[in-house]
Amino acid sequence: MAKRVDLKDLNIYYGKFHAVSDVTLSVAPKSVTAFIGPSGCGKSTVLRSLNRMHEVTPGARVDGAVLLDGQDIYDSSIDPVGVRRTIGMVFQRPNPFPTMSIRDNVIAGLKLQGERNRKKLDEIAEKALRGANLWDEVKNRLDKPGGSLSGGQQQRLCIARATAVEPEVLLMDEPCSALDPISTLAIEDLITELKKDFTIIIVTHNMQQAARVSDRTAFFNLETQGRPGQLIEIDDTTKIFSNPTKKATEDYISGRFG
Repeated sequence: MAKRVDLKDLNIYYGKFHAVSDVTLSVAPKSVTAFIGPSGCGKSTVLRSLNRMHEVTPGARVDGAVLLDGQDIYDSSIDPVGVRRTIGMVFQRPNPFPTMSIRDNVIAGLKLQGERNRKKLDEIAEKALRGANLWDEVKNRLDKPGGSLSGGQQQRLCIARATAVEPEVLLMDEPCSALDPISTLAIEDLITELKKDFTIIIVTHNMQQAARVSDRTAFFNLETQGRPGQLIEIDDTTKIFSNPTKKATEDYISGRFG
């Protein structure tokens, strides 16, 4: 079941470097929230902190709270691996296991969890591939390598792999930046479908994409070079793009900087 995400006074560090400062925001279940802002402002760093990917970097740490339906995912009692199962991630460049079959790519996470029932695995693989709008394109070549697919198909395969383990939140870090326009539109259509079942947070540099796919948009920025990135404002996407509260948001959206 899709869950609510709340960030409270989140500060993120790499060693002594203060990367992101005092982020507080909420993401409703079964919605799409876009993170936008210039390069280096911390939006991907915030995204990676939401499933504890950030902390795999030596010296990285967070202060504040990341709450999943009220439970702090950084609590000492919480297993990071369990967090990453609950909060899935789709990366900027498609990263299927290139020599592993299409089918085995989709069910890799389930096998890691110990699932061995072939019939159940086949059913989940088909369901995930249908959910990623990929089934009709690959159903007759499920044993072919995942690396044999086109770039857009590979990204949808990665989405199928992420959803097969039934996460409650799906994070997407610029999922279309390496794709052609047709593949990009296919992913955007897929995001609209996926939000019926998942809470989705997407980082994008494409303003039109944010406007098309998201319900709410959060604008991040650097006050000055060398200072921590910060959340400038978050609001309904239509308001952010038509009548933002902050001048910096308007300047960025209108192309005056960034």
